[in-house]
Amino acid sequence: MTVHNGRKFLSIPGPTTVPDAVLNAMHQPAVDIYTGALVDVTARCQAGLKKVFATAGRTYIYACNGHGAWEAALTNVLSRGDKVLVLESGRFAVGWGEMADVLGVEVLTLNAQPRRAVDPATVTARLQQADAADIKAVLVVQIDTASGVVNDIPAIRAAIDAAGHDALFMVDAIASLGTMPFEMDAWRVDVAVTGSQKGLMMSPGLGFVAAAGKALDAHEQAGLRTHYWDWTAREGPEHYHKYCGTPPEHMLFGLDRAFDILFEEGLENVFRRHRILAEAVQAAVEVWSRGQALSFNITEPDERSPSVTTVLMDDGRDPNVLRKFCEDTCGVTLGSGIGDLSGKGFRIAHMGHVNAPMVLGTLGATEVGLRTLEIPHGEGGVQAAVEVIASKVAA
Repeated sequence: MTVHNGRKFLSIPGPTTVPDAVLNAMHQPAVDIYTGALVDVTARCQAGLKKVFATAGRTYIYACNGHGAWEAALTNVLSRGDKVLVLESGRFAVGWGEMADVLGVEVLTLNAQPRRAVDPATVTARLQQADAADIKAVLVVQIDTASGVVNDIPAIRAAIDAAGHDALFMVDAIASLGTMPFEMDAWRVDVAVTGSQKGLMMSPGLGFVAAAGKALDAHEQAGLRTHYWDWTAREGPEHYHKYCGTPPEHMLFGLDRAFDILFEEGLENVFRRHRILAEAVQAAVEVWSRGQALSFNITEPDERSPSVTTVLMDDGRDPNVLRKFCEDTCGVTLGSGIGDLSGKGFRIAHMGHVNAPMVLGTLGATEVGLRTLEIPHGEGGVQAAVEVIASKVAA
């Protein structure tokens, strides 16, 4: 017996649910790429990016995923043989560093404590070591979707300053932009990247880079520039120069509508919604963990992200059995563990176009799975989530 017929819940940390209004915006004929309405759409999308990045700098739109945005960021400010420092806190900053290594950049890694956020004090200490003098950039993620950690970007900026270091500060906001505050100019971030398929509520396929401060100066000397990623080429006089060829028209139509939805709600309200839903999920997991079979991957509560919660399954249990039950029986798709957590846990996403019924439904299906599969867990996780939401919306 299954109860999965009906609208399925995609509760993975990207791609996230795309609003019907965004899907409908993409359902229209192609238009001229040189003049007319599409030029205005591009201008609105770039203005929207500046607003969510909170920057007066430049923004660039690429037909790519987040990994492409990583490469765009690296190639526009670095040269072969340059040195970068990667601040590890899960899978994705390390992945960004691996991309830099393939490009011929020397990569140093500052390892984090297991299951913890980056410690700013260790950043200062590392940048004060003798071999750090010629580091050209520091790379970090605001939220790592594998580990579920959130890093304190202003504190890391202060740590770089405390070391007296002039490295570029480069931040991956792929899993955070549109889910929590990001203040590029106020925090003096030089380069930031994100993708379309998470907090921005669009389908996968667009990558974005914002550049400000020293990054624009570093760009003039960068030796890794290639024509497709090159910021200078994308500043050309013709509209198609912004895309190095034909623009991804229908995705731009969707992105334009997604920004409308975000700004109609208001960014502060968006961030508050994400905080409430994250607290609800984490309250449920806290209750479930009393059964000794489940635990949070991130051990410190204030280091757990507002967009995704990573849950470990202990004693060698296979989390994919629970995931399969939730999907096949209840129509809810939970995220798998990835990287070092592959086969060790699952992830509950609470980002983007998501509301209380969707989160409570996901938690309810998960609790049904825990009970049906006789996985030890504390009773009442969903009720704990209900209580969190009720208390927050009444405040």
